[in-house]
Amino acid sequence: MRRGSTMARRSSSAAVVPMIVLAAVLTSSLLPAAAAGGGAGASFGNWIALNQQSYAVNAALYAQKSAGEGGKTLDTNLSAAEEKKVVYVVDPSGGGDYTNITAALADIPDGNTKRVVLDLKPGVVFREKLFLNISKPFITFKSDPMKPATISWNDTAATLGKDGKPVGTVGSTTVAVESDYFMAYGVVFRNDAPLAKPGAKGGQAVALRLFGTKAALYNCTIDGGQDTLYDHKGLHYFKDCLIRGSVDFIFGFGRSFYEDCRIESVVKEVAVLTAQQRTKSIEGAIDSGFSFKNCSIGGVKGGQIYLGRAWGDSSRVVYAYTEMGEEVVPIGWDGWNVAKPESSGIYYGEFKCFGAGADAKKKKRVGWALDLTEEQAKPFVGAHYIFGDSWIQPPSVTSGGQAGKKGNQTEAAAAPQAAAKAPTTAEAPAAAEATTNVTAAKAPAAEATNATAAKTTPASEAKNASATESAKASPAAEATKSSSSAATPK
Repeated sequence: MRRGSTMARRSSSAAVVPMIVLAAVLTSSLLPAAAAGGGAGASFGNWIALNQQSYAVNAALYAQKSAGEGGKTLDTNLSAAEEKKVVYVVDPSGGGDYTNITAALADIPDGNTKRVVLDLKPGVVFREKLFLNISKPFITFKSDPMKPATISWNDTAATLGKDGKPVGTVGSTTVAVESDYFMAYGVVFRNDAPLAKPGAKGGQAVALRLFGTKAALYNCTIDGGQDTLYDHKGLHYFKDCLIRGSVDFIFGFGRSFYEDCRIESVVKEVAVLTAQQRTKSIEGAIDSGFSFKNCSIGGVKGGQIYLGRAWGDSSRVVYAYTEMGEEVVPIGWDGWNVAKPESSGIYYGEFKCFGAGADAKKKKRVGWALDLTEEQAKPFVGAHYIFGDSWIQPPSVTSGGQAGKKGNQTEAAAAPQAAAKAPTTAEAPAAAEATTNVTAAKAPAAEATNATAAKTTPASEAKNASATESAKASPAAEATKSSSSAATPK
């Protein structure tokens, strides 16, 4: 990172003192606000205010940092890794450096400090079950969005492992990423296990699990049924992606921003898009939540789609400028097992959404879901929500780099149509909010922020997941359910 003159730094430091004080004051107020009493209405109001306070804290901290660095806030570890980029071609026919992804990953050393781009041969289906461990950051899977490579496996939670016991939801994953700074471009992640029947146990089938922080996916497809995308933990950015599934198919306690994505149900029965696990009982989860902007929601004609249900006492999901198809049920949301969602800390909101499924909300949405004001929506409608100014880069960074071990230099071709939509977020954080949906109004301007995501060990997270996993079962058959209530677990 470039530094200004000593005098400039001192001047800037003095200028941001009030902001530091503001951040300290607001930070000290967050916990009491969340715990305050005063009845259900007062408690819900406190949680609304908490999100706006948190946004002000992050804005102040960013101002403190950027003032001394000319606004250049790109993560230093990331910058160093990109400067040492290497590219390897993975081609099962033998025309590259490796014939499978597993072998390529095995050759990446623990403690890796280089951006390693695995260029997957377009159109190829790789039947592999992959695990990127925490010691191998800066890995990119790259293919062609017009003819993507597919990584596919078919385990479910009921699949028996080597020890003869079911592998569980975590173990069902096709591609598990526990390392930081992961990127993917133009790749299909799929779990092609048969769709679980309504009410069946052990049908969870994860296509992609993200546990590492600062992960970005562009023009990717994440395809499956129940529990397709385990947005487990960390800061994640999804741009121009297609996500398909049936029940709770975007779930976990990541802090993630979905932009210009298509979210699609694959079943005619009741589908639930999100099961966000924001809770006070898991350290770090209280700062999590899913934000969708300029997305579209739809599915099988005649089906029913719930926007989300609460996997945790303080689940948080926001949709902004999003087109909602007629399949979205009028009630919108479900509190699941939370007895009093209006006082638990659940935060479900919509802002300037449109379409048949959004129009229905005017009279029939649940009373504890929010029709957000512009001020309430502001914390969620830009990459600042995931502190993206410091790490989000356009997919063009997958180009170039040092040749692989066989001399296969891989220069990316001119970006196809999908790549041309590279996020303004990465190239000019201050202008990130220029992105719009074809028929949506412009979102408010983003305010850049910066923070470091806390990270616990994968082992502790697996324990947390297993402790709550038993409660997150497939919904029972909807034939016996009221039209005003989302599916409940067996």
